[in-house]
Amino acid sequence: MTINIEYETEKQLDLPYEDIITRVVTQAMDYEKCPYEAEVNVVLTDNESIHAINKEYREVDNPTDVLSFPMIQYETPADFDALEADMDANPQDYFNPDSGELVLGDIIISVEKVKEQAEKYGHSTTRELAFLVAHSMMHLFGYDHMEPDEAKEMERKQSEVLDQLGITR
Repeated sequence: MTINIEYETEKQLDLPYEDIITRVVTQAMDYEKCPYEAEVNVVLTDNESIHAINKEYREVDNPTDVLSFPMIQYETPADFDALEADMDANPQDYFNPDSGELVLGDIIISVEKVKEQAEKYGHSTTRELAFLVAHSMMHLFGYDHMEPDEAKEMERKQSEVLDQLGITR
């Protein structure tokens, strides 16, 4: 598995962020039973940069805590079996030609929002960072939270990933 982590801000996040991100990504992969070696890109940035990305790609004119850019369109979330036929026919659409890994997508996190929300919700910055990564990984697996039932399922899965790692509020 390849987890590319870029730290693109001068704002400091004083915790072992690489370890936390790696643990959560790995656990989410195991939890969803991803049958492939995979690649995930994570960018840690600031409010100004995530605001610009949010405006450009989502037409939302404010900063957000996390953005997810999945590379796979699932018919049903995390249904790797249903993707098999198209993967076989068009592997270049799914796999990095250099590594052979399934490219799940990109996660962009605001370091400032990690700190703000940890304080707001009364838990550690470790827990907030882990939560945002788990949340984003569920998006990379095709889950969403636009409808109440979808949101409930996604929240349950995020919580279970964090619980399995012992990262709680």
